[in-house]
Parts: sequence; C-alpha cells; structure tokens
Amino acid sequence: MRGPWTVGAPPPRVGAFPEVPLRRPAGRRHAAPWRRREARDASAAAPASALRTCTWPGTGCTFASGASSSCAGTTARCSQRKNRGSVTFLRSRRYARWSFYSQILRRRGCVSSQDFQQLLAELAQEVERRRQLGQESAARRALIASSYHAARPEIYSSLQDAALAPEFLAASEYSASPGADLQGLLQQLETVSEEKRIYRVPVFTASFCQALLEELEHFEQSDMPKGRPNTMNNYGVLMSELGLDQPLVTPLREHFLQPLMALLFPECGGGCLDSHRAFVVKYALGQDLELGCHYDNAELTLNVALGKAFTGGALYFGGLFQAPAALMEPLEVEHVVGQGVLHRGGQLHGARPLRTGERWNLIVWLRASAVRNHLCPMCCQKPNLVDDEGFGDGFTRDEPSTVDVCALT
Repeated sequence: MRGPWTVGAPPPRVGAFPEVPLRRPAGRRHAAPWRRREARDASAAAPASALRTCTWPGTGCTFASGASSSCAGTTARCSQRKNRGSVTFLRSRRYARWSFYSQILRRRGCVSSQDFQQLLAELAQEVERRRQLGQESAARRALIASSYHAARPEIYSSLQDAALAPEFLAASEYSASPGADLQGLLQQLETVSEEKRIYRVPVFTASFCQALLEELEHFEQSDMPKGRPNTMNNYGVLMSELGLDQPLVTPLREHFLQPLMALLFPECGGGCLDSHRAFVVKYALGQDLELGCHYDNAELTLNVALGKAFTGGALYFGGLFQAPAALMEPLEVEHVVGQGVLHRGGQLHGARPLRTGERWNLIVWLRASAVRNHLCPMCCQKPNLVDDEGFGDGFTRDEPSTVDVCALT
C-alpha cells in the first residue's frame, strides 16, 4: 500500500513494528505520515530521579500501541483509558465498524468477531510482555556482569580522549568555550542539510571502532543472554546490558555531546540532556538488511558508523514527523566509518537495503526531561508517569528547567 508520503522512499511499514503507534493528531481528520516509534527495552542504571516512564509499559506513551496481528501482518493500535485495567480497543462492533483503526484493520483482513477477539488477546499478551522488559533486562545485565569474559577489557575503562576523533574533540571543546556560537561551531562540522538540520562529524578513531567491533562480535558469539535493541532490529547489543553505558556512553553524552548539542539544537533540550538509550545495530546478509521509516523516542539522536566493509544501507531522511509531506524528496546520507550523524529525534528516517558486507552502527538516543516531561515525543501529550528501570524513557518526576516545546513543531 502506497500513499502520497511515499514519493522516492518506502512508506512507514505497517505490521513490522509492534511498538509503533499509528494515530492522528487530535482535532484532525487526516494526517500523514502516520506516527511511528521505536521500542524500548530497559536502559542502564541511572539516578533515582530518572526512573520514570509513560503509563503503558515499554511504549513511552499513554495513548499507545499494540501487538502484531495475524490479520495480514497488521500492527494493531489501541488506547488505554485512564483508571481502566484493560484494553478498550474494538470493544464493541459499532466502535469497530466506525473507528479509524478498525477501517485500517478491515482493509487488511480483520473482518470477523473472531479476528478481533484474537487481536485483543494478542494485545493483552503484548502488554504483559512489555511489563516484564525492565526486569528481564536487569537479570541479563547482572548475569553478564558476573559471568562474561571480555575480549577487549580496555574499552570498559572510562572513556579516554584517545578514543575520540580530533575533530570531535575540537568541536566539543569549542562548544564549551566562552563566547562559542552556532556559526563558529558549524565551521567545524559538516552540514549535511541546512534545511533539515542534519550534521556529521568524526566521533571515534579507527582503532577504537575496531576494538569496539571486536568486543561486540565476541559478545555475539558468546552464550550470554542478549536483549535486542528493538522489534525492528533483531541483531545488535544493548550497551547497558553489556556494561558499556557508564564507562562509554554517559561520559560521551555529559562531557562531549551536551555542549555541542546545546548550540545545534537548543530548542530540543540540547543543553539539558540528562539521560539516553544506547544500542548497537547490526545489518548483514541473511539477517536484518534495512530499516523502515520511523522517528526516534528521543529529542536528539547520534548515529555512528562503526564498520565493517559494506555497500548500500544508506540513511534517508524526510522532514519532521508532524509535516504533511514529511517524506517528499528524502535526503540520502552515506555511512562513513567512525563518523556520526546528528539529527533531531522527530526527523523521519530509515535505512536503505544493505547490498553486501556487514554494517554495525552505534545509536544513542539523547533525552532531555525538561522537554519530555511536558510533551511526550511519541504521543505529543502530557505524560502520565510510572516507575521503571534505569533511565526508563527519560521522564522524571522532578521539574528541571523547561524548554519551549512549542518550538519543536
């Protein structure tokens, strides 16, 4: 099925991504492209003030998603009403007949009451699965910490300047210096798209990328339990479970990315990033080859190509997900090993099919509770919070300095 949002790029895939909500903005009868979201397992250990997430476990929003349906591969969508303990999606034949989501399901084969009952059962199963994500991830993390023997133990030490590209160090140092401004910083970065505000800069040295890849491959070949990044990426590693969040990703965010992002994306909370979710994704022949169009559960995103040798797999970018023509004339960006692409989390993007070789990328979703505490990036509503493991989805019960969320759209 193709629509006006598909010019030059595949549309957001329906049914491939259980964690993704399809919903229309309030007060509008039609909207495209449909909203998508990345799944969340558990993240790394974090201060107690960061252990919060939105009401539906694992979804990041109260008005959230459902489970993959056997009805022609459709991903069902549902809402959870406040103070009610069960899914209310398609509870009556009348609602099923006239609801927006029902029409989508019917076009894909969900037509009988038995189909809808099966769908509801799958939704309930998916909700329960998400409730267990944090505990399961914590158990894996504890087992890996006690039993796994690293191939490259030096990368578990605190992040050193020697691991970082000179260009990245210079850009971060400039960003933190008195009198630094955006124009001065842009002279030290590659502007991939001024209109879309996409930038690129070398992040890691070639030797550090090689060491990290050797460790990741060693872990993949071990018999340790592995939590996958999300439901679209079936191959890869959660940095928190491997024990690399605290020594590697946290200092990367706190000491280097935050001053840089404060100049590039101040309205997105770039100056008050206080949590993250980091994972490595792997693409290879016979495994994952591409990634459908989506946007991230993050205010900002860093995507670093780690290697190896490959062809194809280019990133493509549309506009912000709120834009009616967000995927018209998408921009393609080739991966360069060691270099990181910086973009807004709400930027629609995906990856073209891999043609040869293997591609590994480190993805860091950068989150600012000052933004998301007031406007969930997935449902665009005030979040309802519950306790969660680690950084959760980056929400807090505290009230940090706020950012003008009106500027985000």
